[in-house]
Amino acid sequence: MAKRKLSSDINVVPYIDVMLVLLIIFMVTAPLLVQGIQVDLPEADAESMTSQQDEIYMSVDRDGQLFLTIGENQAEPLSDDRLIEEVTKLVQANPEQLIYVEGDSAADYGHVARGMALLQRAGARKIGFVTKPEEAAK
Repeated sequence: MAKRKLSSDINVVPYIDVMLVLLIIFMVTAPLLVQGIQVDLPEADAESMTSQQDEIYMSVDRDGQLFLTIGENQAEPLSDDRLIEEVTKLVQANPEQLIYVEGDSAADYGHVARGMALLQRAGARKIGFVTKPEEAAK
């Protein structure tokens, strides 16, 4: 009986197969994950997308006034200090609270950026933008 020499080489064929399957999966799913971003943002006085009680919206109107909407309660225009105070209370109660930003399409970008900076100064960690779906814009 002849002795066979042991091979210490790694068989890479299964690894290549797994890599090719993962490559195909990523190639198929990557286009599904990319969404177009609308530049024309919705108006600040537009109705909320949903009416859940725990949603918070910071709206910026065309004049740069800031509003804070909590659930169904529409607020009056807020000063910068008052907005920071209100958001700080909300973030202290729930640090993972998502705050949506609605900017009027006619609002100056600087006003929206100022609102975002105020939210960050108040300690908000999760901030999202509200835009019109592509179907609604047509």
